[in-house]
Amino acid sequence: MSFTEFELKRYGKLVKEFIQSRRPPLEIRNEVDLGFRVADRSVEIFEIRPKWDNAKEKLEAAIAKATYVKKTNVWKIYWKRADLKWHQYDPHPEADTLEEFLSIIDEDEYCCFWG
Repeated sequence: MSFTEFELKRYGKLVKEFIQSRRPPLEIRNEVDLGFRVADRSVEIFEIRPKWDNAKEKLEAAIAKATYVKKTNVWKIYWKRADLKWHQYDPHPEADTLEEFLSIIDEDEYCCFWG
């Protein structure tokens, strides 16, 4: 089951504000930038770069994902490892709110999200 229209707008606004605070300087955004999507029951944050052999083509590299579990009313937090699979973020596997999730990935205690 997907988010409601109200939830989509609210979560989109929160994540957009967070992304704006972390985006690289304007002059290099054509080389590296950040983006996000809110879909189904998840929020995903990713890096955007041009493809190495075709600068007109853009590639997305996943950074973080939070999936809302309605039954337990928590957000499960994931990061993408080198095996290109999502893994639960061990120091903080869950967050009570989307704001808490954004705070956790901003802090990045284990350097899993931002390197």
